[in-house]
Amino acid sequence: MKSWLYNRLFIFYTFVILLSLINHFWGQTWLDYMIGILAIPMLIVSYPGASKLFKILGTAFMFAGIFFFYSANLSIYEIPLLLTSNMTMLGFLLVLPWINSVVYVGKYDKQINQLMVKKVENLGSLYVKGTFTSYILMMFLNLSGINIAQEVLKENLNKLSKKVRDTFISKTTVRAYVLALIWSPMEIIVAITVGATGVNYLKILPYLLLVSFIALIVDVIVGKWRFKNIPFESPKETIPLPTKEIVKKLIQLFVALFLFLAFILMVSNLFNLNFIIAVTLVILPFSAIWALLIKRWYHFKILGYKLWKTQTNKMQNFVVLFISLAFFSNSLNATPALKVIQQPFMHYANSPFIIFVLILITYFLMSLIGVHPIGVIGVLVEILAPLFNIINPTSIAIVLIVSALATSSSSSYGITVTLTSINTNQNPYLITLRNLPFTFIFGFIGILVAILIL
Repeated sequence: MKSWLYNRLFIFYTFVILLSLINHFWGQTWLDYMIGILAIPMLIVSYPGASKLFKILGTAFMFAGIFFFYSANLSIYEIPLLLTSNMTMLGFLLVLPWINSVVYVGKYDKQINQLMVKKVENLGSLYVKGTFTSYILMMFLNLSGINIAQEVLKENLNKLSKKVRDTFISKTTVRAYVLALIWSPMEIIVAITVGATGVNYLKILPYLLLVSFIALIVDVIVGKWRFKNIPFESPKETIPLPTKEIVKKLIQLFVALFLFLAFILMVSNLFNLNFIIAVTLVILPFSAIWALLIKRWYHFKILGYKLWKTQTNKMQNFVVLFISLAFFSNSLNATPALKVIQQPFMHYANSPFIIFVLILITYFLMSLIGVHPIGVIGVLVEILAPLFNIINPTSIAIVLIVSALATSSSSSYGITVTLTSINTNQNPYLITLRNLPFTFIFGFIGILVAILIL
């Protein structure tokens, strides 16, 4: 019975999230209340399937929310209305697997991976190619891109010592992941920040690309120098694709990315929608049209549905986090406590550099005890809200995004490091130590760019 229920969670999740999306346009209070009531069993059934980290985060947010709820003397009948404010985030996650599916069925991942080991003589050259190839894959495939890139590198580095192999993989793939996602409209941290700060995505995009590009160039230069004296010979005999075919796939990916961003901005401006809603509405039709154009519709339907169903059934972590976070944030906003928490930041309102460093340190310290960046940013945007009228919100948004993803590369309990630890069978704390310098270099590059545009 339990297995039957958890295999069909996608139906319940989809129903509630669709109601929420409908009500975003309809704006009925009674329907919002009904969605809030449904959020309660949604939270309850999700809790057993959530990971230990998200159970702890959800429990902490709920208990803190209950404390602030009673401090604000709110009515118990208001609880459902306090649970729905993050449903759009769940809607965003609901459709995300579809764009991953079209990349898989188009075989972009397999063909682009051939770039990684083509004409490589030493590990320094492989570091550059491996980082850039991983970067391209992760723009579209997110965490799935890490698995693909790490498997390819493991196969091609199996003649090297485990220490060298682990060091190489944990640097190239983890760093490429965070660098690719700081500007991606499909990254939840970017979506949350743009929505919370009210900054136009098109306005912040060039600065995020600049930060990503600078950090990427610095990392590949250092990585090439670090590994240049280690010879490389690929152990795997493959029939390589012509370079023309690989370049064609790359061009298709970048054209698709450009059109995807254009459609998001067009829908957002045309219908006056916030960024998260616009991305959510665009992903599925855009992916379907893309699959039709590359003549992979049949495979897209089958794989897309399978991947969507699997990923939606595994949304317990995010359901627990976002519903509990909504309750906490809305309860906190109803009390004077928020102003007290805001005081340390307001004290340095005329010193943006100190504010930005505090943001980076907050993310880093929270990551050390396993707090997910989404949980941190959910609290930070509430605390920093008064500063949006004092400090350029674009600068704040840049630091919020860059700091969140920079610390993801060295968080021992984070999904990126954990996944790499499992894939390579190495201690997560070693991955953290190797990426710690990168975390702070990347974070301070973001702070520097944010300071320059104040």
